[in-house]
This record gives sequence, structure tokens and C-alpha cells, in this order.
Amino acid sequence: MISVIIERHIADDFASYYEKVCQEILSFATDENGFISGESLHNAYDDNHRVVIAQYRSIQDWQQWHSSEQRKEIMSKLIPMLQCDEKITVLQHNSSSS
Repeated sequence: MISVIIERHIADDFASYYEKVCQEILSFATDENGFISGESLHNAYDDNHRVVIAQYRSIQDWQQWHSSEQRKEIMSKLIPMLQCDEKITVLQHNSSSS
């Protein structure tokens, strides 16, 4: 399993519209192969700083969703609201060595 952290900084006055589009993205993502769970959060001290944390079965499952036409289409609605490019971090568990 991997975790994907997506950080976004939205422009002022776009919070409600951002939430609608973010929910649309999440609803499509849940139908994708390998999607396990996801949540959308905002910084308690900066309402324009948003974070999505999603779990996928594998890096390949994430990459498939990330490069899908469906995500690109939805992101085209979201990108104009962002102050800068989203930052994506893909995390995986360390392999245990004995």
C-alpha cells in the first residue's frame, strides 16, 4: 500500500467551489483500480492550504489514475483556482530487513 499526499494552495474566495470540484475528483478516484481510501483536509491556520491524503494499492495504480483522462479533465476545472502547482508526494512503507 502507498499513501499519496497532494498539497494545494487555492486562491482567495474559491473555497466553496474548490470543495465541490475536490469532491468530484474523489468520487471518480474511488472507482479507480487500486484506490483504498482518501480524505480532504485544510490547514487549521491557513484555509487556502488544502491537503488530500489518498491510499492506493500500488504506485502503478496511483500512476494510472494520475495520468488518466478523467483526472486531467477534472483538474482542468481545479487548476485555475490554484495559486501554484499542486505538490504531490508518494510515500511507501520501508521494507523491513531482518
